Amino acid sequence: MANNVVRLHKDASPNAPDTLTETIIDVVHDAEPRPVDPPQQAPPEGTWIAEKQAYLADAPPVIPPALRRWDAFKTTARWTISYYAHVTGFHTLRAPVYLTRLLLRSPRGAGRLLIRWGRWVADTDARPVEAKAAASADVEAWLALSREHSRRVRPRRIASLAVATATGITTLTAAFLVPGWTLSAYVTAAALVGVAGKKHDGKPLITRYVATNVMRRLDSTEVFDALAAIGIEGKKGKRGVEFASEVMRDGPGWRAEVDLPPGVEATAVLEKRAALAAAMRRPISTVWPEADRSAHPGRLVLWVAQRDPAKAGRKLWPLMKDGQSDVYQPLPFGFDPRGNLVEITLMYSNLLVGGIPGSGKTSCALAIVLGVALDPTAELWIYELKGSGDLDSVKPVCHRYVSGDEDEDLEAALAGMRSGIAEYQRRAAFVRSLPASEVPEGRKVTRALAEKYPEMDLGPRVIVIDEVQELFTHDDYKDEATALATRLIKKARAYGIILILLTQNPDAPSLPTSVSSSVGTRLCLAVMDWRANNNVLGTGAYDRGLRATDISIDEQGTGILARGREGTTVRAAFIKQTEADDIAKRALALRMAAGTLSGQSVGAQVAEQDVETILDHLRAIWPDGVETVHSHRLVEALAAYRADLYKPWTEMDAAGASTALSAALKPFKVSTRQLTIRDCCGGAKGLRHTDIAEPPEGE
Repeated sequence: MANNVVRLHKDASPNAPDTLTETIIDVVHDAEPRPVDPPQQAPPEGTWIAEKQAYLADAPPVIPPALRRWDAFKTTARWTISYYAHVTGFHTLRAPVYLTRLLLRSPRGAGRLLIRWGRWVADTDARPVEAKAAASADVEAWLALSREHSRRVRPRRIASLAVATATGITTLTAAFLVPGWTLSAYVTAAALVGVAGKKHDGKPLITRYVATNVMRRLDSTEVFDALAAIGIEGKKGKRGVEFASEVMRDGPGWRAEVDLPPGVEATAVLEKRAALAAAMRRPISTVWPEADRSAHPGRLVLWVAQRDPAKAGRKLWPLMKDGQSDVYQPLPFGFDPRGNLVEITLMYSNLLVGGIPGSGKTSCALAIVLGVALDPTAELWIYELKGSGDLDSVKPVCHRYVSGDEDEDLEAALAGMRSGIAEYQRRAAFVRSLPASEVPEGRKVTRALAEKYPEMDLGPRVIVIDEVQELFTHDDYKDEATALATRLIKKARAYGIILILLTQNPDAPSLPTSVSSSVGTRLCLAVMDWRANNNVLGTGAYDRGLRATDISIDEQGTGILARGREGTTVRAAFIKQTEADDIAKRALALRMAAGTLSGQSVGAQVAEQDVETILDHLRAIWPDGVETVHSHRLVEALAAYRADLYKPWTEMDAAGASTALSAALKPFKVSTRQLTIRDCCGGAKGLRHTDIAEPPEGE
């Protein structure tokens, strides 16, 4: 199609009409398009400036990366010293073995040296030339060669005889005068001679160690080939993979920033992490692709570890030996693939941890509860519903500790959540009564507020429920457990009540949507499919590249830690049970010094207060979107929700159950009324949803 250019101009005729009312348009066909990009001011090729600019474009940094930052320098220096210290110690310990090998080789070496000496003294190298002269009957050449041979051999014989005589006399004399030194000299000489006695089988004298978990250096060719192998390459006529920066050293590994072909998102590589590692011929635990959303969706950041993390020595938890924590601040939890410390925030949030059995949930639980235990102001309520005793180390400092999977243990966990709701209501009422000047950060409990009003006991209360799926799938307790957990997660966090839920079965029945969708901080360990992944990390997490499905069950304690839409890969610090016992003893000493031990830790009976009323129970079981419900239907739902309170009502007839409900509501000035519900069972006593409307928070 021809290009058109539209031009506007005034008519030059004196009788021309006003140009404001008439415009003449000329069309120019086949006009060339006008460039819109500014021309690049590049220097001429081959000039001095062009060469220097090309140099600066790829010039190495003036200061090496290891010297730019003090922490990087310390790390480099520490590892360098550790390396040479280990090498020195390794070979020093094996020096007797090396000496023995040399002594065993010394006879063979002595024989080889004597043969070489004899050939040198006899000048055997000249014999072929003399033989050739004799064979050709060249008398003059033979006589000249013979004289030259005699001239070289005679001094060698004399020198050899002199050296042998002097050496023999010196050795014999020294053997009587200084036998110790002589023996050392013999051994040293034999060892030196043994160097010449090397076998031809190629077996080295010095023991060599090959580190199988240390990987080769990453380069651009490997990245190009690996991406092409998994189908990420430019199509014909289009740009392909491009590097946004040079491949650089990044901590204990290498970092490559890659712009994928136009239209290809980085998530296309994330879902093929295993295939990428296979294409690179590297362990999957060393290959960590991620998207750089700060640039654009097609920017891939590929980090490759130099050493296989699964075979590397563990990094110690920062609070392993000393120190204490502050729940109001981020707590040390684990390390990312680069070895950087990853902290976890509990205050004003809640935590959900999910993963299949064997994925390392115990390691995560220990790192979390020990961090809380080292804050002497934090109150720990732990319900370990597996009954394995994995968290017994912190039992001496817990306000409430329950371990078991019987119904009574599940009921105790429910009672603990009810008590948490009662406590948040008490704190909410107090905070609401304060003037705005005392809560400048909002209506919430802070460290300053807790210290200002110690009599109000506003310290953090952390409720940990391990194997929470036992509650959410129990026929009698699941409805109440879901309602209590949802209410705690949504309303109690601002008042220092923190709920931590751990499950090894993160499917839909075991993890209700109302619970999983409200948690602020999530940790997903290895899971089997995208559904379990999204149940823990939130809807759409799998599509955003947060994929715990790529984590092997062998990478225990490794998962995706997410707060909001962003996440990072982290491996929980591994803490042995014996080490956990020592840390718990330190936590106990801190609490004894601060005078904050309470509950079971001091032998007291814990009163798990329950301030929920029948109105709260009705709100919890009321069906969504329904305005009116008959009394006998409500009684059936209440009995399923709280069988301990309402089960006897189901043994009455419909009229008796309705009367019991009406009597229970009378103290709250709520009355049942005659209602006609066509799609149910006609006319009967019942309630409207407006009759039990929830009061403002804090009342």
